[in-house]
Amino acid sequence: MPSLGTDMEAGTLVEWQVQPGAHVKRGDIIAVVETEKGIVDIEVFETGVVEQLLVQPGTKVPVGTVLATISTGGEPVAAGAGPARVFESAEPQGRPGRAAPRPQEQPPVVRPPVPTDGKRLRISPLARKLAAELAIDLSTVQGTGPEGTINRADVERAATVRQAAPQAPAPPAAAAVPPPAPEAQAGMRRAIAAAMARSNREIPHYYLQTRIDMSRALRWLDAENQKRSIKERLLPAVLLLKAVARALGDVPELNGYWIDDRHQPQEAVHIGFAIALRQGGLIAPAIHHVDLKSLDELMEALRDLIPRVRGGRLRSSEMTDATITVTNLGDLGVETVYGVIYPPQVALVGFGKIMEQPWAENGMLGIRPILTATLAADHRATDGRRGAQFLDALNRYLQEATTL
Repeated sequence: MPSLGTDMEAGTLVEWQVQPGAHVKRGDIIAVVETEKGIVDIEVFETGVVEQLLVQPGTKVPVGTVLATISTGGEPVAAGAGPARVFESAEPQGRPGRAAPRPQEQPPVVRPPVPTDGKRLRISPLARKLAAELAIDLSTVQGTGPEGTINRADVERAATVRQAAPQAPAPPAAAAVPPPAPEAQAGMRRAIAAAMARSNREIPHYYLQTRIDMSRALRWLDAENQKRSIKERLLPAVLLLKAVARALGDVPELNGYWIDDRHQPQEAVHIGFAIALRQGGLIAPAIHHVDLKSLDELMEALRDLIPRVRGGRLRSSEMTDATITVTNLGDLGVETVYGVIYPPQVALVGFGKIMEQPWAENGMLGIRPILTATLAADHRATDGRRGAQFLDALNRYLQEATTL
């Protein structure tokens, strides 16, 4: 069970996307896990063959629990053996050399009818939840999972078939999709509270602020978008993300972690982009290798990421890889953002609303579109001088938008 958040202690295995004997490669989705912050697709970080699945869907297990074994080098894994590094968990996982104990059977499904062959329908928790949201009758869905289990892909396939078929008139009083359960929202708030409490407790923050004249950047952006179709146009957010990545190249100490009482700068620039959820709460999934992406690639990454976050379809690497976080509250009218660092990161950049303000330059006073940028940084990793150099570099790159 991977750690998908700084204070995550356990997760629930929702369903497997593979079976024993399946060939997998690095980056493949092999499982779905539910945490207090939502449902996450779990990627595999090894290439090989799945040997054993040690945890059954619906089971909540501590972080570090061995979920499956994978053979990587052509040599089969001994029965019941875990990977080279096995983490201890709060719950017993069985003696070495034996398969993990089979968890208790999940309670029977209440609503779906019993099939004509007398066997109870087998439905993964994620498939049941998705079917309720899409109003799919599970008794009409053919399961393709182990022993005929209905999984998420089966429900999505049934929804696609229904959309393609002629639609019957809707009943006069169709039930609305219920809002997220209060306990789910409470779980989200608990996770955020734990992370922020740890941040305030352990991280000695320092804050810096600067005002940036966005005239040149916005003029360039407007001229560039005039050449593009509506679907291909760029948002100011991509300029900010790329400028942050370029500035981190000048001040790399802000890109990394504080772990085991030492500073660990990272070469790869994976920026966590804070996204608010409609049902409440906030998630900052990572956009990978921002420094290497073009503005078009960053725009495409945002178009892909935001709907997936709000639809609950994140990948595990997006939850764990961020090396710094950017939060932008300008669309809500906020002028200045003073963020709280998300541990174990050592910095957070905040952007407010671009506002027309008086601006003096070369003895001349005028009105310019001004952006307030702030930096929250960990004083254990850097000092105010390096933070100031970062904000100066950020300003410089935004004045040179053509080079981004």
